[in-house]
Amino acid sequence: MIVIFDWDGTLCDSVEQIVVAMQTAADGCGLPVPDAASVRHIIGLSLPTAMPILFPGASPAVQEEMREAYSRCYIALDQGPARLHEGALETLESLRASGFELAVATGKSRRGLDRVLRGLGMEHYFDSTRCADETRSKPDPLMLRQILAERRKSPELALMVGDSEYDLDMARQISMPSVGVSFGVHSPQQLAQHQPRAVIDSLPDLRDLPELVAHARTG
Repeated sequence: MIVIFDWDGTLCDSVEQIVVAMQTAADGCGLPVPDAASVRHIIGLSLPTAMPILFPGASPAVQEEMREAYSRCYIALDQGPARLHEGALETLESLRASGFELAVATGKSRRGLDRVLRGLGMEHYFDSTRCADETRSKPDPLMLRQILAERRKSPELALMVGDSEYDLDMARQISMPSVGVSFGVHSPQQLAQHQPRAVIDSLPDLRDLPELVAHARTG
């Protein structure tokens, strides 16, 4: 079985950094500065998909300028390695020890994910990773299909874990079980609309889900 995690907001406590970077970039580009709720709403989408939502009146050239400015601002806000959510590393290690494969499906760019994994010393930690600039943006399920094909798994032998509607929606579209986390960008009520197996309040709670416990015992 493979457990596929979203990155920002699910494993990584990076939501505030994304919000500040987007607001700073907008101000620097002379665009209306979006409020925090608006930025949180697009976290998980690829930048080319998110920019027209946040800045609908901006030309394609200005949206490209914003993407570049956002990336610079995000990196400038780095203060050492990325901060994982409490219990994230222990949960990942426990799942690996129980025989689960691990993957990441993220709205980050490949350059961005590789940079943060390198900073954490986790470059080879996941069996598969897929980034938004390599495939279609969430909630299109293509990145999940690609991970499944790479790992030779069927949807019923996978679990998507995410903090946004986009994560759970793409899993639902291919009949893949999912679990929402309550501490990310979208509310438990929003996540529940996509029929997750559960919405958990901390990552270690994942290890107690009946499906994972049963598979660990038999796998």
